[in-house]
Amino acid sequence: MESGLKPMDAEQLRENGHKMIDFIADYYKAIEDFPVLSQVEPGYLRKLIPDTAPDNPESLQHVLDDIQAKILPGVTHWQSPSYFAYFPSNSSIAGFLGEMLSAGVNVVGFSWITSPAATELEMIVLDWLAKMLKLPNDFLSTGQGGGVIQGTASEAVLVVLLAARDKFLRRVGKNVLEKLVIYASDQTHSALQKACQIGGIHPENCRLLKTDASTNYALSPDLLSEAISRDISIGLIPFFLCATVGSTSSTAVDPLLALGKIAKTNGMWFHVDAAYAGSACICPEYRHYIDGVEEADSFNINAHKWFLTNFDCSVLWIKDRNSLTQSLSTNPEYLKNKASQENMVVDFKDWQIPLGRRFRSLKLWMVLRLYGLENLQSYIRNHIELARHFEELVAQDPRFQVVAPRRFSLVCFRLVSPFANEDAGNKLNHDLLDAVNSTGKIFLSHTILSGNYILRFAVGAPLTEERHVDAAWKVLQDEASALLRSL
Repeated sequence: MESGLKPMDAEQLRENGHKMIDFIADYYKAIEDFPVLSQVEPGYLRKLIPDTAPDNPESLQHVLDDIQAKILPGVTHWQSPSYFAYFPSNSSIAGFLGEMLSAGVNVVGFSWITSPAATELEMIVLDWLAKMLKLPNDFLSTGQGGGVIQGTASEAVLVVLLAARDKFLRRVGKNVLEKLVIYASDQTHSALQKACQIGGIHPENCRLLKTDASTNYALSPDLLSEAISRDISIGLIPFFLCATVGSTSSTAVDPLLALGKIAKTNGMWFHVDAAYAGSACICPEYRHYIDGVEEADSFNINAHKWFLTNFDCSVLWIKDRNSLTQSLSTNPEYLKNKASQENMVVDFKDWQIPLGRRFRSLKLWMVLRLYGLENLQSYIRNHIELARHFEELVAQDPRFQVVAPRRFSLVCFRLVSPFANEDAGNKLNHDLLDAVNSTGKIFLSHTILSGNYILRFAVGAPLTEERHVDAAWKVLQDEASALLRSL
């Protein structure tokens, strides 16, 4: 240890911390120079890094040199202004500072006593955000519900499905597990299916109801009602409905109010997944997309997607916190303490799958304080305007077509095929995506809608400006021209 870093030395932290901050700042300064999508081949890194750890300390500068030469070429740059794939994963100075502070104090806040501020700040800051979204008071921590930060929306839907399952089984008996049925549209994120697998729901009882262009890929209340009636008639038990606001494929928005009423009539738990699009609902003009959320039992957004809060920070609100704690709590002797035993506090270990948890509310708190509501609204609106600009560019080129209504900041489009054969048209768009991404200049992803291979252009990186959108469109046009000439 003599020549290396001491476990915790304030002056070494100061010196090396400055070097790391400089390195990260230089990375952001040069981020446009990197290929957006990593161009390395599988297994590249094993050829560059020794197969055993060093026996003796190495200098930080040596490590930073290796990061520059060996690690960064294998990074897909999610914060690049030319990143338009999947959905965004926002970073910001405020989020980064909060992440630094969380790493610095390094608490493991599973119960209130392990760090009271970690629990209490999370409750306060999630109430702040709930009020920005104008969520019903039932979701506030001052009542029977409250918010909790999960790692991802996948964890959020899993914990509420487990809570819903156990709440139902306590009422009707555990011997009906194999009869329980969940409902969602076929546009719902695959995390729901994984949650069903973990939760012991029979795969055949996971109803992913068909959507199409006629409903803009939203779940039809009539179709849902028919499916529920059919299942009840054969002795099955509907118990869980998941609706989506801003689906992954096309940002479809399910009709929450109508679906919620159906769920309530049938005694079902109603969960709303707004992982991507929920952030936009802090803007009054987009709040209507979550009208009907008052019918929901739980509601989730990912602040780490489009809300300038570094990954991971997935916010879940629930109306009845007891349903979570009754499903997920444990109380071993070594965790007992007066505050918990006397029910004076919230212990977030009982609201999630793992025991341990980081002080993640710090970064969301930092974002809300250092930006403020008006700047956050402007940030969202700017991305939506950039997506509208891209949509207009697509519409002006007869070789392309927009294939789903643009909501929020995603544009779904495709190259119009000169072939009558659908497979040939899909291959053409597949080839276009490969050609575009192989340039390294931009990165897009795809989906399938109504059997068609569709390109997705998601605006949301913090550094993206109109010039980046224009440059991306030129890459798409150039690669499309080259492909069409080769036919």
